[in-house]
Amino acid sequence: MTLSSISFSAFGQAEFWIGVGVLAGIYGIFVLGLQLNVGFTGIINFGQVGFMSIGAYAMAILVLKAHWSFWLSLPAATAVAVATGLLIGLPSLRLRADYFAIATIAFAEIIRYVAENARGLTNGNIGLLGFDSSWVSVSNSIQGWLSTSEIQLPLLLVTWGLFGVLTVVMRRVQGTPWGRVLRAVREDEDAARALGKNVFSYKLQSLAIAATLGSLAGYLLALDLAFLSPDQFDPSVTFTGYAVLILGGLASYVGIAAGTAILWVLLEGTRFINLPLSAEQIAALRFVIVGAVLIGLMAFRPQGLFGKREEMVLGG
Repeated sequence: MTLSSISFSAFGQAEFWIGVGVLAGIYGIFVLGLQLNVGFTGIINFGQVGFMSIGAYAMAILVLKAHWSFWLSLPAATAVAVATGLLIGLPSLRLRADYFAIATIAFAEIIRYVAENARGLTNGNIGLLGFDSSWVSVSNSIQGWLSTSEIQLPLLLVTWGLFGVLTVVMRRVQGTPWGRVLRAVREDEDAARALGKNVFSYKLQSLAIAATLGSLAGYLLALDLAFLSPDQFDPSVTFTGYAVLILGGLASYVGIAAGTAILWVLLEGTRFINLPLSAEQIAALRFVIVGAVLIGLMAFRPQGLFGKREEMVLGG
């Protein structure tokens, strides 16, 4: 591959970088929930995309079908995602770690198939649109204040502003007694239980917070795409989140910001590889490149860019 094989024209365009930044910020919020579950609690949640889709669809359905205010629909949809997390966690968190991971994958797939088939609510594969008119008005006002023609810039600012606030909150929470108990659960459940801690309750709380963060990422993704369909929430979304987690490092919030930025620059930048290949082959090549980067990282720095080896402990 030579330099002439890659088109660099898009790299100089603000629109390209803003689009990459929006996706990176959305996945940053999404991975905050995975970091809490995996990095600090030691539970392997492979169903985070399910919470993302519930938040996005609940918001859109409340706006379009129930005619709720967009702003009122956001906390209501978050409550739906949290309630779902509790319902999923109550039976499945008592399972062994690997069984819990399988259960969460099944949960996310059930949500996706329901979205495909509950056509009266979700329009199936036709999808939902028109739920973002309130946000468009706000976005246009922000564009006016900034005197910019970049349509996605307001969403970029909101996404990274929210990610920054949530990161600060999560870091502070991890320093509280509650956060220290989560670490104890991750490192040795039996020891935490022997000290009188309700391990199941702490795991359930961790999953509920992850559901909240997943739903917030879902709203932002819906606003970015201005359209919702089931194929936007396949399992690869969760595994992309895990790639960010691995790249940045377990139990590192700085790592999330770095990991999501690097991954999305790689994913979006490799779209412009210009080779005599089909679109499907180019798409596969992009993921091969990203996979090679992750394999190299695992070989030379398995704890991730900002992780620590002592944090690489997962509870059972």
